[in-house]
Amino acid sequence: MTALPPTDRLWRGFDRAALDHQYDARGTVADYEAEARAYAEDSVAAMTTLDRRADLVFDPASGSALDLYPAAGPGPHPVFIWVHGGYWRALSKQENAFIAPALVAAGVSVAVIDYTLAPAATLEEITRQTRAAVGWIHRHAAAHDIDAGRIFVGGSSAGGHLTGMLLAADGWRAEAGLPQGVIKGAVSLSGLYDLEPVRLGRVNDWLGLDATRARRLSPLHLLPTEPADGCPLIVSYGGSETAEFKRQTDDYLAAWTGHGHPGRFVAMEDCNHFDIARRLGTPGTPLAEAAIRLICGT
Repeated sequence: MTALPPTDRLWRGFDRAALDHQYDARGTVADYEAEARAYAEDSVAAMTTLDRRADLVFDPASGSALDLYPAAGPGPHPVFIWVHGGYWRALSKQENAFIAPALVAAGVSVAVIDYTLAPAATLEEITRQTRAAVGWIHRHAAAHDIDAGRIFVGGSSAGGHLTGMLLAADGWRAEAGLPQGVIKGAVSLSGLYDLEPVRLGRVNDWLGLDATRARRLSPLHLLPTEPADGCPLIVSYGGSETAEFKRQTDDYLAAWTGHGHPGRFVAMEDCNHFDIARRLGTPGTPLAEAAIRLICGT
């Protein structure tokens, strides 16, 4: 008879306390409040200096809305849809406007979306709302000088998970009446692509997942199998992140490219779990330049 693993070892040798430590993003920085202030301050600067079309409702059922930061000059312009993090239960588009400056300066319109937070919404509902934002952008592209054929997506942490759900091959595009290749590329930072270890830790206190739902909502298990159904993908994480956060990205990128889809890792060793997203919004950083090359082809 094969011996069962010790019951206190929940995941890859981690007991509950160690697993919670691995998925404690705030615990990886010395001063989380300083990181949160930087998000807010950079976002206020973006909202006050960039052209902003605020509170465009993309999902009437929930009332979820987006803020659009249109690129200047003649269009139509490519668009980058940003999905914020916060472990599905915190933050909003207001604290994530910082993502827009570098891309807008490069001629890319940026849509920063909201979604109903957990536990008020299930993860299935949060995923549905995120996908509804893509559909709304595609349908209303012309009204906002956006090129519906150049829609790109991205997110950080929980937003990285939701980015993965936008890339998932579970039939959602067909159900929404969207082209299979509606998303032309993605940038995902410090994402969560396999929710089984998340389910086993404290984060499940507000997600309430069982094993079946965790697998059904895991981008790692929903990869498109046909090369034509994928898109170019950029992933990254901060050098100070935990082994599990790094493994999540490494495993997802390996699986993505293993299915024949283009993908690359951009090293950001001097970043942490939080400021890496701000680097994407800062002109001249390696991450911003990689995203601009992906979107603009330069």
